[in-house]
Amino acid sequence: MNTLHQRIMDEGRNLGRGILKVDSFLNHQVDPQLIDQCGRELARRFERVEATKVLTAEISGIAPAVATAFHMSVPVVYARRTRPVTMPEEVLLTVAPSHTRGLPVELIISPEFLGRNERVLVIDDFLATGQTILGLARLVNTAGATLVGVGAVIEKIFEGGRTALASLNVPVESLAIVTDMSDGKIVLA
Repeated sequence: MNTLHQRIMDEGRNLGRGILKVDSFLNHQVDPQLIDQCGRELARRFERVEATKVLTAEISGIAPAVATAFHMSVPVVYARRTRPVTMPEEVLLTVAPSHTRGLPVELIISPEFLGRNERVLVIDDFLATGQTILGLARLVNTAGATLVGVGAVIEKIFEGGRTALASLNVPVESLAIVTDMSDGKIVLA
């Protein structure tokens, strides 16, 4: 993923407190060609897990999750932050702290789209502390589905997310790994 690495180095901004701004290609403005490459690579890395669904969190995880699901030929479901009127009264719900928002957010899924016998691959834009992904894993478990893997476009290894996910006992893949953001720099593995 040389293109992704180059974009992080050229356009990424270290905002301090572990915040990596990649809004020009991943989080606000999305580069569809780059996201397609990321989705293709994540699908390749997880082809053996036989996922039947891809799951992510609203909103920044949607683009890489859709690209991955497209290349796996499976549906994608995203956990919403608020329950729309079209969702049933009984939902799958958990709360997870948000690193960028600085407060807890709800993750809500309609049970009609995540059920037993599903093999679920979680895809997100970032793996930092792992708390959002652990929240998604709780939703998978509550639905009676099976978590088969976790993928991220960018991992900030120094925030401990990979360690936090170890108890899930599933493969974890990241396309770019940031090893250090101290002193205003961005260092990739």
